[in-house]
Amino acid sequence: MAEFIAGRNSVSEVLKSGRSINKVFIARGQMEGSIREIIGMVKEKKIPLQEVERSFLDKLTGERHQGIVAEVAPYEYVEIEDILERAKSLGEDPLVLVLAELEDPHNFGAILRTAEAVGVHGVIIPKRRGVQLNATVAKVSSGAAEYVPVARVANLGQAVEKLKDFGLWVTGADMHGENSLWEARLTGPLALIIGGEGRGIPKLLKEKCDFLTYIPMGGKISSLNASAAAAVFLFEVRRQRSKMGE
Repeated sequence: MAEFIAGRNSVSEVLKSGRSINKVFIARGQMEGSIREIIGMVKEKKIPLQEVERSFLDKLTGERHQGIVAEVAPYEYVEIEDILERAKSLGEDPLVLVLAELEDPHNFGAILRTAEAVGVHGVIIPKRRGVQLNATVAKVSSGAAEYVPVARVANLGQAVEKLKDFGLWVTGADMHGENSLWEARLTGPLALIIGGEGRGIPKLLKEKCDFLTYIPMGGKISSLNASAAAAVFLFEVRRQRSKMGE
C-alpha cells in the first residue's frame, strides 16, 4: 500500500534518499522558489509529475502540504544486524536507540531528526504497542526518516538481549536512575532506551538495563517529554564521544 509524504523539505529529502517514488503531485500555480528545484529533481529522475487542485492535496494528506505531495512505497524496516553492520562499516562504536511504547508520531519524528543529527546508527521499535513509521513521522522528522534505519521487532526484551550479546552496554533514561547524565559513562558501544509518554520504560525492560541514567533538573518540572529527553541524552553521548576523539 502506497504512502504519501507531504511538504517541500520532506519531499526533497525523499528524492535525495533514493527511496522509490511512484508519483509527485503539485498544486496548480505552485511553480516558484523551492518547488521549482524539486520539480527539476523529479524530472531528472523521470518520476511522473501531476498538477492538481490544492483541494485534492488537502484530501490526500489531511495535513499541511505546502503545495506538494509524493506518493511513495511503504517504509522498509531493517534487521538489528543491519544497524550494527552500519556502525561497523563506518568504523564507529554502535549507538542504537530503543523506543519503548512511544505513541506520539510527533515525538517519534522529532527523535528521528535528533538521531540523524547526532549520528545514531539505528532505532528499534516494537511491532505492537508503539507508533510506526508513517507520513506524519516523516514530515515531523524533516526528512530524517529517510536516513535513519529503523528495526521493528516482536519483543523488545529479546532485542535488548541481542544487543548485549553483540557487546553493547544498555542504559535507560529514567528519572529515578542511579547515574546522573553528567556523570554516566556513555562512550563505547551503547544502546539507549527511551520510554513512552507518561509511562516511562516498562519494568521488565528496565531490569535488562546495565544501568539507569537520569537528567539533572533545575526547575519545578520533574521530567521532559520523550523527544526532549532523547535529544538531551543523545547530544551528551555525542559530546562524550567527541571528547574521547580529541
